[in-house]
Amino acid sequence: MKAAGVTTARWLDAQLVAPEAERGERIVCYAGALVGAVFATALALRAQHTWLPLTVIAVVAFDLFGGTVVNATRSAKRRFHRPGRSSRHHLGFVAAHVQPFVLALLVPGFGLLSASAVYALTLGGAVVVLLAPLDLRRPVAFAVSALVITVASTSVAVPGELAWFAPVLVIKLLLAHLLPEDAER
Repeated sequence: MKAAGVTTARWLDAQLVAPEAERGERIVCYAGALVGAVFATALALRAQHTWLPLTVIAVVAFDLFGGTVVNATRSAKRRFHRPGRSSRHHLGFVAAHVQPFVLALLVPGFGLLSASAVYALTLGGAVVVLLAPLDLRRPVAFAVSALVITVASTSVAVPGELAWFAPVLVIKLLLAHLLPEDAER
């Protein structure tokens, strides 16, 4: 009989990475999440944020940096692109990423207008990618991602310590999540 803690840890690991993730995938995913969170937290500390914005930034960074790696793994591709998953599921996954609004509510200098712009750019980019034919989805995703990152980086007011946020969000969602392992299927 397994202890409840072991079962809970395995369940949480399956949610954070993917069911049946290989050991190497899990290591790379958690390493990416940890390094990203430490880097983002260091930037937030340098900007002298108080504990609440600091904590929010660390958690968002852990999710986005880790999720970027997770969504690129074969295990996650099998999970998110299994038979029966549609563009509606993928768009819902993108839409559920409301981190821009969490940052706007809790991090000084990251306003609601900036949050709305980053969210709309990312969601609009996802729609374009999902409307592309499968054989063109990968190049369309890269073109749209480059454009969204450029617009977000040059036209949206974001505090310097959060300059990583929009690019990592776009990479996680438009490139890592939306693209199946083999886009020509």
